[in-house]
Amino acid sequence: MDYCAYCEDIFVLGDVHADFRSLANLINRKHPRIVLQCGDFGYWPGFKVKNRRGVLKDSRPRIGETKLYWCEGNHEDYSCFRAHETSEVFPNVFHMGRGSTLALPDGRTVLFMGGALSVDKAWRTPGYDWFPEESITTGDLDRLPDVHVDIVISHTCPAEFEIMDEDVLARDSCQQALSHVLAKYHPSLWYFGHFHRFKKGCTMGCRWTALTMAGCSNWWEHLAAK
Repeated sequence: MDYCAYCEDIFVLGDVHADFRSLANLINRKHPRIVLQCGDFGYWPGFKVKNRRGVLKDSRPRIGETKLYWCEGNHEDYSCFRAHETSEVFPNVFHMGRGSTLALPDGRTVLFMGGALSVDKAWRTPGYDWFPEESITTGDLDRLPDVHVDIVISHTCPAEFEIMDEDVLARDSCQQALSHVLAKYHPSLWYFGHFHRFKKGCTMGCRWTALTMAGCSNWWEHLAAK
Protein backbone atom coordinates (compact mmCIF):
# COMPACT_ATOMS: atom_id res chain seq x y z
CA MET A 1 0.00 0.00 0.00
CA ASP A 2 1.34 3.43 -0.94
CA TYR A 3 1.89 5.71 2.03
CA CYS A 4 -0.26 8.84 1.98
CA ALA A 5 0.71 11.44 4.59
CA TYR A 6 -2.64 13.18 4.70
CA CYS A 7 -4.34 9.94 5.79
CA GLU A 8 -2.78 10.49 9.20
CA ASP A 9 -5.13 13.49 9.48
CA ILE A 10 -8.32 11.57 8.59
CA PHE A 11 -9.90 9.27 11.15
CA VAL A 12 -12.75 6.79 10.82
CA LEU A 13 -14.85 6.16 13.95
CA GLY A 14 -17.26 3.46 15.03
CA ASP A 15 -20.39 4.08 17.12
CA VAL A 16 -20.23 7.14 19.38
CA HIS A 17 -23.65 6.76 21.10
CA ALA A 18 -23.48 10.38 22.29
CA ASP A 19 -20.26 9.73 24.22
CA PHE A 20 -19.06 13.17 23.21
CA ARG A 21 -16.51 13.26 26.00
CA SER A 22 -14.60 10.35 24.45
CA LEU A 23 -14.98 11.98 21.05
CA ALA A 24 -13.60 15.31 22.30
CA ASN A 25 -10.73 13.59 24.14
CA LEU A 26 -9.72 11.75 20.97
CA ILE A 27 -9.85 14.90 18.85
CA ASN A 28 -7.97 16.98 21.42
CA ARG A 29 -5.21 14.35 21.62
CA LYS A 30 -4.85 13.49 17.94
CA HIS A 31 -6.04 16.65 16.14
CA PRO A 32 -7.46 15.03 13.00
CA ARG A 33 -8.44 17.34 10.17
CA ILE A 34 -11.39 15.18 9.07
CA VAL A 35 -13.44 12.49 10.85
CA LEU A 36 -15.71 10.02 9.08
CA GLN A 37 -18.16 8.39 11.49
CA CYS A 38 -20.10 5.15 10.93
CA GLY A 39 -23.50 5.86 12.48
CA ASP A 40 -25.12 5.68 15.91
CA PHE A 41 -23.47 9.04 16.40
CA GLY A 42 -25.96 9.74 19.16
CA TYR A 43 -28.04 12.46 17.59
CA TRP A 44 -30.80 13.03 20.16
CA PRO A 45 -31.14 16.82 20.40
CA GLY A 46 -34.59 16.59 21.97
CA PHE A 47 -33.39 14.50 24.92
CA LYS A 48 -32.25 16.09 28.17
CA VAL A 49 -29.41 14.08 29.66
CA LYS A 50 -28.50 14.45 33.33
CA ASN A 51 -25.22 13.66 35.00
CA ARG A 52 -24.87 11.77 38.29
CA ARG A 53 -25.76 14.90 40.28
CA GLY A 54 -28.98 15.37 38.34
CA VAL A 55 -27.67 18.41 36.44
CA LEU A 56 -28.47 18.68 32.74
CA LYS A 57 -25.42 17.94 30.63
CA ASP A 58 -24.46 19.69 27.43
CA SER A 59 -25.08 17.04 24.77
CA ARG A 60 -23.52 19.04 21.93
CA PRO A 61 -20.27 17.68 20.52
CA ARG A 62 -17.42 20.19 20.69
CA ILE A 63 -14.73 19.33 18.17
CA GLY A 64 -13.02 22.64 17.39
CA GLU A 65 -11.70 22.99 13.85
CA THR A 66 -12.04 19.29 13.00
CA LYS A 67 -14.76 18.56 10.47
CA LEU A 68 -16.85 15.48 11.26
CA TYR A 69 -19.09 13.74 8.71
CA TRP A 70 -21.46 11.03 9.93
CA CYS A 71 -24.14 8.74 8.56
CA GLU A 72 -27.20 7.81 10.59
CA GLY A 73 -27.35 4.58 12.56
CA ASN A 74 -30.45 2.87 13.90
CA HIS A 75 -30.24 4.75 17.20
CA GLU A 76 -30.72 8.40 16.21
CA ASP A 77 -33.63 10.85 16.46
CA TYR A 78 -34.88 10.69 12.88
CA SER A 79 -37.64 13.21 13.58
CA CYS A 80 -35.02 15.93 14.05
CA PHE A 81 -33.32 15.34 10.69
CA ARG A 82 -36.31 16.93 8.98
CA ALA A 83 -35.97 20.09 11.10
CA HIS A 84 -32.56 21.02 9.67
CA GLU A 85 -32.30 22.98 6.45
CA THR A 86 -28.60 22.13 6.07
CA SER A 87 -26.50 19.08 6.85
CA GLU A 88 -24.51 20.95 9.52
CA VAL A 89 -26.38 19.86 12.65
CA PHE A 90 -23.72 21.23 15.05
CA PRO A 91 -20.69 23.44 14.35
CA ASN A 92 -18.39 21.45 12.01
CA VAL A 93 -20.58 18.34 12.44
CA PHE A 94 -22.31 17.26 9.23
CA HIS A 95 -25.04 14.65 8.83
CA MET A 96 -24.48 12.84 5.55
CA GLY A 97 -27.74 11.39 4.27
CA ARG A 98 -28.05 8.16 2.33
CA GLY A 99 -26.32 8.38 -1.00
CA SER A 100 -24.48 11.62 -0.21
CA THR A 101 -20.82 11.88 -1.17
CA LEU A 102 -17.71 13.65 0.04
CA ALA A 103 -14.57 14.38 -1.99
CA LEU A 104 -11.37 13.84 0.00
CA PRO A 105 -8.19 15.89 -0.54
CA ASP A 106 -6.54 13.08 -2.55
CA GLY A 107 -9.46 12.91 -4.98
CA ARG A 108 -11.12 9.81 -3.56
CA THR A 109 -14.90 9.87 -3.19
CA VAL A 110 -16.68 8.69 -0.03
CA LEU A 111 -20.28 7.46 -0.19
CA PHE A 112 -22.36 7.54 3.01
CA MET A 113 -25.13 4.95 3.40
CA GLY A 114 -26.54 4.93 6.92
CA GLY A 115 -29.34 2.86 8.40
CA ALA A 116 -29.81 -0.51 10.09
CA LEU A 117 -32.45 -2.57 11.87
CA SER A 118 -32.87 -2.08 15.62
CA VAL A 119 -32.94 -5.53 17.17
CA ASP A 120 -34.20 -3.88 20.37
CA LYS A 121 -37.14 -2.07 18.78
CA ALA A 122 -39.65 -4.19 20.72
CA TRP A 123 -38.50 -2.32 23.84
CA ARG A 124 -38.65 1.12 22.24
CA THR A 125 -41.47 3.56 21.52
CA PRO A 126 -42.24 4.40 17.86
CA GLY A 127 -41.75 8.09 17.15
CA TYR A 128 -39.90 8.64 20.43
CA ASP A 129 -36.79 6.45 20.51
CA TRP A 130 -37.45 4.22 17.51
CA PHE A 131 -38.24 5.24 13.94
CA PRO A 132 -39.16 3.10 10.92
CA GLU A 133 -36.98 5.43 8.81
CA GLU A 134 -33.98 3.59 10.24
CA SER A 135 -34.17 1.02 7.42
CA ILE A 136 -32.76 1.57 3.93
CA THR A 137 -35.57 1.68 1.36
CA THR A 138 -35.79 0.89 -2.34
CA GLY A 139 -36.26 4.63 -2.83
CA ASP A 140 -32.87 5.23 -1.19
CA LEU A 141 -31.30 2.77 -3.61
CA ASP A 142 -33.05 4.35 -6.60
CA ARG A 143 -31.57 7.72 -5.66
CA LEU A 144 -27.97 6.52 -5.47
CA PRO A 145 -25.70 8.73 -7.57
CA ASP A 146 -24.03 7.47 -10.72
CA VAL A 147 -20.49 8.38 -9.70
CA HIS A 148 -17.25 6.55 -9.03
CA VAL A 149 -16.99 5.61 -5.34
CA ASP A 150 -13.75 4.64 -3.61
CA ILE A 151 -14.86 4.37 0.03
CA VAL A 152 -18.19 3.55 1.69
CA ILE A 153 -19.11 4.63 5.22
CA SER A 154 -22.18 2.79 6.51
CA HIS A 155 -23.65 1.69 9.81
CA THR A 156 -24.24 -1.98 9.10
CA CYS A 157 -22.64 -3.95 6.26
CA PRO A 158 -23.43 -5.98 3.13
CA ALA A 159 -24.56 -9.56 3.59
CA GLU A 160 -21.33 -10.72 1.93
CA PHE A 161 -19.12 -9.49 4.77
CA GLU A 162 -18.49 -12.25 7.31
CA ILE A 163 -19.08 -10.31 10.49
CA MET A 164 -21.96 -12.13 12.20
CA ASP A 165 -23.88 -15.39 12.06
CA GLU A 166 -25.85 -15.61 8.80
CA ASP A 167 -29.16 -15.94 10.65
CA VAL A 168 -28.54 -12.61 12.38
CA LEU A 169 -27.72 -10.88 9.11
CA ALA A 170 -30.74 -12.33 7.34
CA ARG A 171 -33.12 -10.46 9.67
CA ASP A 172 -31.99 -7.05 8.46
CA SER A 173 -33.05 -6.02 4.96
CA CYS A 174 -30.42 -3.28 5.11
CA GLN A 175 -27.79 -5.98 4.60
CA GLN A 176 -29.26 -6.84 1.22
CA ALA A 177 -29.59 -3.15 0.34
CA LEU A 178 -25.90 -2.66 1.04
CA SER A 179 -25.12 -5.71 -1.09
CA HIS A 180 -26.64 -3.67 -3.93
CA VAL A 181 -24.29 -0.79 -3.05
CA LEU A 182 -21.31 -3.16 -3.08
CA ALA A 183 -22.25 -4.53 -6.50
CA LYS A 184 -22.97 -1.09 -7.96
CA TYR A 185 -19.78 0.68 -6.91
CA HIS A 186 -17.13 -1.98 -6.17
CA PRO A 187 -15.42 0.30 -3.62
CA SER A 188 -11.88 -0.45 -2.53
CA LEU A 189 -12.56 0.41 1.16
CA TRP A 190 -15.59 0.04 3.42
CA TYR A 191 -15.99 0.98 7.09
CA PHE A 192 -18.93 0.27 9.40
CA GLY A 193 -19.90 -0.09 13.06
CA HIS A 194 -23.20 -1.36 14.51
CA PHE A 195 -21.95 -4.72 15.79
CA HIS A 196 -19.58 -3.29 18.43
CA ARG A 197 -16.85 -5.67 17.37
CA PHE A 198 -13.54 -5.20 15.58
CA LYS A 199 -12.87 -7.24 12.50
CA LYS A 200 -11.22 -6.87 9.11
CA GLY A 201 -11.69 -8.70 5.87
CA CYS A 202 -11.56 -8.48 2.10
CA THR A 203 -14.58 -9.38 -0.02
CA MET A 204 -14.92 -8.97 -3.79
CA GLY A 205 -11.78 -6.83 -3.79
CA CYS A 206 -13.15 -4.52 -1.08
CA ARG A 207 -11.10 -4.19 2.12
CA TRP A 208 -13.53 -3.71 5.00
CA THR A 209 -13.22 -2.83 8.66
CA ALA A 210 -15.77 -3.22 11.43
CA LEU A 211 -15.11 -0.78 14.29
CA THR A 212 -16.28 -0.97 17.91
CA MET A 213 -17.81 1.82 19.99
CA ALA A 214 -16.55 4.84 21.92
CA GLY A 215 -14.84 3.86 25.15
CA CYS A 216 -13.62 0.54 23.73
CA SER A 217 -10.41 -0.37 21.97
CA ASN A 218 -10.42 -0.33 18.17
CA TRP A 219 -13.22 2.21 17.92
CA TRP A 220 -11.21 4.40 15.54
CA GLU A 221 -8.56 4.10 12.85
CA HIS A 222 -6.59 6.27 10.49
CA LEU A 223 -8.16 6.15 7.06
CA ALA A 224 -6.30 3.61 4.94
CA ALA A 225 -4.28 5.01 2.04
CA LYS A 226 -4.90 4.03 -1.55
